[in-house]
Amino acid sequence: MQLPEHVAPDDIFVEYAYFSSYSDAWLDHARQYVEDVTSRLKLDKASRVVELGSNDGYLLQFFVEKGIPVLGIDPAANVVKAAEARGVRSLVGFFDASMAGRLAAEGEQADLIVGNNVLAQVAELNDFIEGVRLLLKPNGTATFEFPHILQTLRGHQFDQFYHEHYSYFSALTIEKILSAHRLRLFDAEQLPTHGGSLRIYICHAESDTPTKPSVGKLITAERGYGLDRVATYDAFADKVMETKRNLLSFLISVRSAGMSIAGYGAPGKGNTLLNYCGIRTDLIDYTVDRNPYKQGKFLPGTRIPIYAPEKISETKPAYVLILPWNLKDEILEQLSYVRDWGGQLVTPIPEVKIY
Repeated sequence: MQLPEHVAPDDIFVEYAYFSSYSDAWLDHARQYVEDVTSRLKLDKASRVVELGSNDGYLLQFFVEKGIPVLGIDPAANVVKAAEARGVRSLVGFFDASMAGRLAAEGEQADLIVGNNVLAQVAELNDFIEGVRLLLKPNGTATFEFPHILQTLRGHQFDQFYHEHYSYFSALTIEKILSAHRLRLFDAEQLPTHGGSLRIYICHAESDTPTKPSVGKLITAERGYGLDRVATYDAFADKVMETKRNLLSFLISVRSAGMSIAGYGAPGKGNTLLNYCGIRTDLIDYTVDRNPYKQGKFLPGTRIPIYAPEKISETKPAYVLILPWNLKDEILEQLSYVRDWGGQLVTPIPEVKIY
């Protein structure tokens, strides 16, 4: 699945508002990944790790702690600056085959290439994957994580679609893309992140690394759900409209009863949700975010103001709508104090649920 390039990458990623380190759950996810992959691949101080879309160094910092040489690559200078402050050697730029060839010639080929939630944000996908092939050592491994389109459809997660995400992947399509660049998918894990993600393991096509049964099982499940049939996606559209109607009915009933609603978070997915549903300040008074970079600004389109999290305890809303529902467990814990005044927490996807 793909979206057209409505907004050029230069206009999205050069000055970027998302900092991965503001989510404790995501930091824990990264820390556990580093432990697991270091053991699995037997990485040490002689190894080299490159992360594509390395953001503020949230993940590579854990390799640095182990003394493993790293290089982060990210197009946003502001987040790279934060990564370097953590001791993460970083490069500002859009990764492609040209950059990969230059780095390989400079001795930067990697034993491990990491890309978490970056493939979706690549406009020139073939150029990017060719770069992975060039930068990966002959016996190296690349791992990528991305929301699994199978879980996106099952969970009515239409808010995953927004203009900085150009592509949405299944194992069926990933296999085809990799094969075109003499790379091979040899293992896959299903993860709970982002409402259901895949972590895929990639090697060179000629590598003697065996392909694990997990790959065949995954592709069989995708075909079984109908990911290779257009009718499956048409049915998803009907589910999206039902989700919209249910959320609006809930918000309108709350406001009609004279109760207040605030939002929590200012994620990209929240903007898709609010704008598609036509939700403005007549239904949600404001939202809050832990990221100081977003505070004092407004959500695009809806013009809902963004404050620091303390605003919730000051105004004591009856309901708080959690926009980054994929971090629900972490946020429910952070907002447990809302119950002190009888407030309730709400998630909108796949259906309205009150906590």
